[in-house]
Amino acid sequence: MFALLAYIAVWVVLVASFSGVIGALAWPLQLVIYLVAGIAWIAPLKPLLRWMETGRWRA
Repeated sequence: MFALLAYIAVWVVLVASFSGVIGALAWPLQLVIYLVAGIAWIAPLKPLLRWMETGRWRA
């Protein structure tokens, strides 16, 4: 649970650190970037979430 929370915190700080650069872009591009950033954090967590549910790293 703590690894999950730490990963999310690091992801948020990373995305927020680019907010100045992203904020200078046109709003449609900002929308796409934030949508991708809002969804992309889930993929690397798949093994951890699988382990939390099943107790195994591999499927």
